[in-house]
Amino acid sequence: MSFSIKLKSKYTPKRLAIKLNAKGEQFVLKGHPWVFSNNIAKINDNAKSGDLAIVFSKNKNRVIGLGLYDANSPIRIKMLHSSAEKVEINATFFKNIIEKAFSKRLSLLKTNTNSYRLLFGENDGFPGLIADVYASVLVVKIYSEIWLPYLEIIIPNLQQTSKTETVVVRLSRSLEKSKSHQLINGEVVYGSLKNEVVEFVEHGVNFSANVIKGHKTGYFLDHRANRKQVGEWSKGKTVLDVFSYAGGFSVHALANGAKEVTSLDISKQALEIAIENGKLNSYSGQHKIIAGDAFAELKKFIKKQITFDVVVIDPPSFAKQASEIELARKKYAQLAELGEQLTGRNGLLVLASCSSRVLAETFFDINNQVLSSTHRKYDCILKTLHDTDHPISFPEGAYLKCGYYRFSN
Repeated sequence: MSFSIKLKSKYTPKRLAIKLNAKGEQFVLKGHPWVFSNNIAKINDNAKSGDLAIVFSKNKNRVIGLGLYDANSPIRIKMLHSSAEKVEINATFFKNIIEKAFSKRLSLLKTNTNSYRLLFGENDGFPGLIADVYASVLVVKIYSEIWLPYLEIIIPNLQQTSKTETVVVRLSRSLEKSKSHQLINGEVVYGSLKNEVVEFVEHGVNFSANVIKGHKTGYFLDHRANRKQVGEWSKGKTVLDVFSYAGGFSVHALANGAKEVTSLDISKQALEIAIENGKLNSYSGQHKIIAGDAFAELKKFIKKQITFDVVVIDPPSFAKQASEIELARKKYAQLAELGEQLTGRNGLLVLASCSSRVLAETFFDINNQVLSSTHRKYDCILKTLHDTDHPISFPEGAYLKCGYYRFSN
């Protein structure tokens, strides 16, 4: 079995000599994976995406790191190696990084789980590239043209390390429009795929992902540990899963013996997937779905004085840019307020955020301020961040946080 010829790039990368200003140099010396365009003091005139950037110190003519040049991003250089130590950027270099990433996931793979993130972008040394495994299928999502010249050596290494039988390539919207490659979004470049919907296991619970057309790589793997925890605390309970998407929290709750689960999402298609994911498991509880705007639907529940034993609120990112941070803070506060009113006596409220621009400390402070302003007694019984397969190697790489609030009245 061989890889698709389309992995071959139209462009052969060259070497660039790059000198940084003082601020840029400090970033590289601290091991930060990003160099912005305004931190570059000197560069070749004919630089193209994918070129190997040899980064020199500001004053002394010494190499302080290696990266890939990205002509289409304000993050002009994505660092691969931040050190004066000499290395060759070749198949062996990438193989070593992939094997190091895989070793970090070994503890997870000893559980009843066969789905995981093998490469988490910058945090695993691959800026702008994600690799997720769903059972025997590897999905590689590419966000930047910088990787096009290197796919022919990287993707076979990923397949061999993960021992997957099929490899699917997914492209970001900007890459879909690019004329620098022959790849097609959702293309199978190794092996074969009988069905675009692939079944997998997450801590003993069955799920499915559309690896060809689904959002991102087909599913959101990052909340795995939180879904397992919510499931364990849902036995015999009524559960509300807000922004449920494909029913991650809902299905874990049902599989763990929840009495009744309500999945709420604005997407009818996502809710249909949630129902199907539920059916992949044995459960006796009732699974209800509501398609609508979360804020509006929560207010309807409150007006009807409906409460739940467990309420999970896991919204999409509210702050994708700095100008949205203040609005995001207000939305998180509003959701905490609505969630508290929907959580019954001695109930559990689970509040999550995936906005990297809203720091974990800030998010937990918002929740505490809102919940403390009510007349109910509560304890924050657990705070979680990233799971094993989403390691953090630099501050901006952290985005996920989740707080569990138990009410005693």
